[in-house]
Amino acid sequence: MVRLTLLGVLLCTLRIGYGSLDSEVFLPPAPHNCPQNCVCTADLLSCAGLGLQDVPAELPAAAADLDLSHNALQRLHPGWLTPLSRLRALRLGHNELKALGRGVFTNASGLRLLDLSSNELRALGRHDLDGLGALEMLLLFNNRLAHLDQHAFQGLGALRRLYLGCNELASFSFDHLHGLGVTHLRTLDLSSNRLGRIPVPDLAALPAFLKNGLYLHNNPLPCNCRLYHLLQRWHQRGLSAVSDFAREYICLAFKVPTSRVRFFEHSRVFENCSETLARASPEQPEEQLHVQVGRSLRLHCNTSAPAVHVAWVSPQQELLVAPGSRNGSIAVLADGSLAIGNVQPWHQGIFVCLATGPRLHHNQTHEYNVSVHFPNPEPEAFNTSYTTLLGCAVGLVLVVLYLFVPPCPGCHRCCHRTCRCRRWPRTPSPLQELSAQSSVLSTTPPDAPSRKASVHKHVVFLEPGRRGLNGRVQLAVAEDFDLYNPMGLQLKAGSESTSSTGSEGLVIT
Repeated sequence: MVRLTLLGVLLCTLRIGYGSLDSEVFLPPAPHNCPQNCVCTADLLSCAGLGLQDVPAELPAAAADLDLSHNALQRLHPGWLTPLSRLRALRLGHNELKALGRGVFTNASGLRLLDLSSNELRALGRHDLDGLGALEMLLLFNNRLAHLDQHAFQGLGALRRLYLGCNELASFSFDHLHGLGVTHLRTLDLSSNRLGRIPVPDLAALPAFLKNGLYLHNNPLPCNCRLYHLLQRWHQRGLSAVSDFAREYICLAFKVPTSRVRFFEHSRVFENCSETLARASPEQPEEQLHVQVGRSLRLHCNTSAPAVHVAWVSPQQELLVAPGSRNGSIAVLADGSLAIGNVQPWHQGIFVCLATGPRLHHNQTHEYNVSVHFPNPEPEAFNTSYTTLLGCAVGLVLVVLYLFVPPCPGCHRCCHRTCRCRRWPRTPSPLQELSAQSSVLSTTPPDAPSRKASVHKHVVFLEPGRRGLNGRVQLAVAEDFDLYNPMGLQLKAGSESTSSTGSEGLVIT
């Protein structure tokens, strides 16, 4: 009996084991320390949209991207990121955070992206962002920030993009950027705030690459002539932060919200701004340089005092320090100057020099606007000169031919024998008939010897073309007609016979 009982227990145990293999062997194992209802895949941890009021107690140490957005988080505890040593991106947007506090981001030295947008933050303290030395992008837009500590961004030396739009800031320190360095910073968004006082000299002293990414639209800016000329110049230079939002740059004409005018559309407000004030802008224009492709170029960082550290920013927004660029086409020399051995089209643009040192009151910048163009091809210039010379030679030959060469091969003999050279029509003309008839009526024989012509003699020609004069003779006096011997006239009869001439009388015209 005991044996049967043991055998039954053994069969039941085997059946349960086989059943467990059929139902559970293919289920994926639960991730280690993955919070409930969250998604954990590889190095990604997403707990977005779960209505969490507090951060989960246990977080997987392998997480490199943590998403806690669209929850109801109200505060962050100091040291809560200690287990996440691999964290690179932290998303805390669309929560209810009202403050941060000191030590919140301890052990987050590798963090690159921090999203704190769409919260209820009202101020940033001096130590709220400590421990974020590698941070490159900070999103703080759509909060209620009205105050920034003078050194709120002191430790963010690698920050490239800072978004502070859609807040309640009434002032911002453009001289030191609240502790930010301009070496890496490329985007500073201050749009849609309450900035009413902006120091124009501090804006003008910013480097060109930061001006290109400084967004100030949708702020109640003052209708100041200096600010107008500065923004107008930025707009003419094509800085994207101004040109892309030109219609959204407004100012208050009478310090009243209802007196808003657009900077670049209502120019009548700035008609009283003198041109002298525009030319005396505090912004130093960049130095213009023109260089041909293939030539060498060297740029010097001109500062008011010797600089200890010099860095350059290329037109492609690459930070250049010794020894030079990544592709090796640009070199930064020991004296801080920049050298390009073989200029190419991609070197065109604005180069900015950043200089720092104990003798400099503040970081100084110097800008070069380099224009690269191709040289004029020499073969085309040679062909043009050759064509012009050939045209002049051909023209000269044609002029000589026109002046000295007769128009026909036998014309040189026509100069001596004019009568033979002319080709008369075969049908005799009325002048030939008249000449023949006048020779018949002439009183002087044709073979008589010629005598010396008197100075008062003229040749008489009979007028042709008139017929039907009833036998009357009509004369025309020419050069050999003798005024003292009118009886020697040659006469021509009309259509009738010559015998009728005497009967009707002589008519001389």
